[in-house]
Amino acid sequence: MSAPLDPSPPTEPAALAAAIGWLADGARSAVRSQDVLEQLCLRLVDSGLPLWRVAVFVRTLHPLQMGRSFVWRPDREVEVSEAPFQLLDETMFLTSPVQRIYRTGEAIRRRLADPECPDDFPFLDELRAEHVTDYLALPLNFTNGEIHVATFTTRQPRGFSQEHVAALEAVGPPLARVAEVRALRVTAISLLNAYVGHKAGEQILAGRIRRGDVERIRAVIWLSDMRGFTRRADAMAPESLIELLNLFYDNLVPAIEAEGGEVLKFMGDGLLAIFRISDSADAYEACARALRAAKEAQRNIAALQGVGPADTGEPLRFGLALHVGEALYGNIGAGARLDFTCIGPSVNRAARLEKIASRLGRVVVASTAFARCMPEEFVTLGDFELAGFREPETVFGLRHEG
Repeated sequence: MSAPLDPSPPTEPAALAAAIGWLADGARSAVRSQDVLEQLCLRLVDSGLPLWRVAVFVRTLHPLQMGRSFVWRPDREVEVSEAPFQLLDETMFLTSPVQRIYRTGEAIRRRLADPECPDDFPFLDELRAEHVTDYLALPLNFTNGEIHVATFTTRQPRGFSQEHVAALEAVGPPLARVAEVRALRVTAISLLNAYVGHKAGEQILAGRIRRGDVERIRAVIWLSDMRGFTRRADAMAPESLIELLNLFYDNLVPAIEAEGGEVLKFMGDGLLAIFRISDSADAYEACARALRAAKEAQRNIAALQGVGPADTGEPLRFGLALHVGEALYGNIGAGARLDFTCIGPSVNRAARLEKIASRLGRVVVASTAFARCMPEEFVTLGDFELAGFREPETVFGLRHEG
C-alpha cells in the first residue's frame, strides 16, 4: 500500500514537551517579548510543526495604543507593531478573526487548501496570496478574564494535521501565562510613564517607593502656566476647556521631552518640569536645552491662534519661569498615597518668578542663576520682591521679547 501524498510531518514529542516546559518556566531566556515569540517558534519548528506565519495580539492599558502585535516568519526578525485606538473602528479590524475571538472567546480554524473552506474573513485573501493552506486562531485567556489572540499558519500542502492542532492547543495556556506576565509589566511601565514620567517611573520600578525616599538633585526648574485660564474656565463648557488644556499641553510637553526634560506634574493649567544637571560643568548645557524647549513651545503656542478650541476670541498665551538650583526629588505624601516630584526653595522661587512673568506680560523670564549661564539671551527687567524670600531677585527676560 502506497504512502499518502504530501503527508504532514509528525511532531517530536520530546522536543514539543521541552518547548512547552520552557514556556511554563517563564521563557526566562527571552529578554524581550518578541524574543519569546521567536524562540518559541524556532522550538516548535524543531519539534516538527510546519509553521509559516505566527502572530500574537495583546491588548494593553495605554493612553495612546489599544494593543501590540508580534508577527514571526521564518528567517526574519519578529515584527512588532503598535495599534492605535482608531483601529477599533476600521473595517479591517471589525471583519477580522481576531475581533471575533475578542468577542466570542472561541477558536477559529480555516483550512484554506479545502475548496469548501468558508470565505468569511477578508483577511483570508491575504493568506492565500502567501500560499497559506491552513489557519488556526486561538484565544489566550488571561487570569483576569481578558481574551487575547495567537494565530498560526502553515504552507504545508495538506495543512495542519490533527496532531499539529493538538500541539498548538497545548502551547496556548502556557503562552497565555507568559504573555500576561509580560503584558502586566508593559502596562505598569506605560501607566507610570503616563502619570509620573519616564524617569520617575524607572525610579519607582527600581524600588524607590517609600515615603521620604528622596535625593538631592541640581536641575533647571521649568514652571509654566496658561494665561487667562480662570476667565476661560468661567466662560467655556467643561468639555471644551479640557480639550483646550490637552491642546495646550500637546504643544508644550513634546518640546520639553525633545530636549531631555522630565515633566513631573500637571497642576490644572500649570506644568512643572526639570532638566537635570549632572555636574557643574553641565549647567550651561541643561540651560541651553531648557531655553530651546521654551522657544519651541512659544512658537507652537503662537501657531495655534484661531485653531480649534483655542479660537475663543482671546489669544492663547502662557508664561514660563526658568531657574537653576537644588531640589529634593522623590516621594512625599501621607501613608500609602504618595507623589513622586520635586520640592524645595528652588521650585518655590520658580513659582514666584512665574507670577512676575504674568505681571510683566512676558512669556519667558529667568532667574539670575539661569540668565548667568546664557547672558547673551537675556536682558535685565529689574529687581523684584518674591513672597517668602528675604532678598529681592533680579529678573531677566528674553531679548527678542523686549
